[in-house]
Amino acid sequence: MAEVHSGGPPAAPSGGPLATACRAFRRDRTGMAALCVVVLCALLALAAPLLAALYGKNPTDHYGQNEPGLLSAEGLPVLPNGGMSADHWFGIEPGLGRDVLTQLLYGMRTSLLVALASVAVIAVVGIVLGVTVGYLSGVADRAFTFVCNVLLAFPTLLLLLALSPVIQTRFVEPGENEPAWMQFTSLILVFAAFGWVPLAMVLRTSVRSLREREFVEAARAVGASRRHIVFRELLPNVWAPVLVHITLAVPGVVTAEAALSFLGVGINEPIPDWGRMISRGSEVFYDDPTYMVFPGVAILVFVLAFNLLGDAVRDALDPRTAR
Repeated sequence: MAEVHSGGPPAAPSGGPLATACRAFRRDRTGMAALCVVVLCALLALAAPLLAALYGKNPTDHYGQNEPGLLSAEGLPVLPNGGMSADHWFGIEPGLGRDVLTQLLYGMRTSLLVALASVAVIAVVGIVLGVTVGYLSGVADRAFTFVCNVLLAFPTLLLLLALSPVIQTRFVEPGENEPAWMQFTSLILVFAAFGWVPLAMVLRTSVRSLREREFVEAARAVGASRRHIVFRELLPNVWAPVLVHITLAVPGVVTAEAALSFLGVGINEPIPDWGRMISRGSEVFYDDPTYMVFPGVAILVFVLAFNLLGDAVRDALDPRTAR
């Protein structure tokens, strides 16, 4: 008689939605490659002082002006390819003669600091307002919609262009440079003041849909407080759009900050910044095109990696996405 093997139904996939999303993300090769690039950029930014010390250069010294034979009388690198050499791997900056490699590393720190701080404030404000308004509805919802429409119509770039001279005249003594903390704070506050709107609007819509679901009605039926419903029933179900928005917002802030520095109203000297490097490179492009290549490629790779990571996270968190 043949032996009969008894067994139960096939085992269900272990873990909850987060574990399922992680498995889906790991299967996305593009997303994993983008994550590696993002992690590498973060590590390079964090380790910039250590790398600069090992390299033997810093981003503020004017090597071209202090060492003879590096810059011509016109302020251009004497050596080919922007002054690349064993001492200056990526060359030197035209005019001031600063080391390009250390400028790139510290410029990455600048971009990440502004972007991550801005996105952190955006996430907090967007979550609080979006979830609160979505749950309350009524007059709060109408007022929220009006404020969002006003902020979406307001030209953010124009505000920053107008804000920079105001800060200079009101808070900085004549002849003095704007402190670094003030530059960073003004950028972060303006980016956050306008950046929370899309996230809050998405969460408002999601919460308005969730508040009519059976599990929320059941919580109300057993006498759960509003605090319990918001923090235990609603918030755990809106983390996916928050994570996607944060991932996609970082490259947007990086490019906006670089554009403002390019226009001269972002991060000022002597703080290294990619946008200002591109601005300087555009002035000497015909004489020294190499100097503009490095910050341009750095921004391209940085922003592309974050965008691809955001797309991969969105696909992994969306169960309706075909794989």
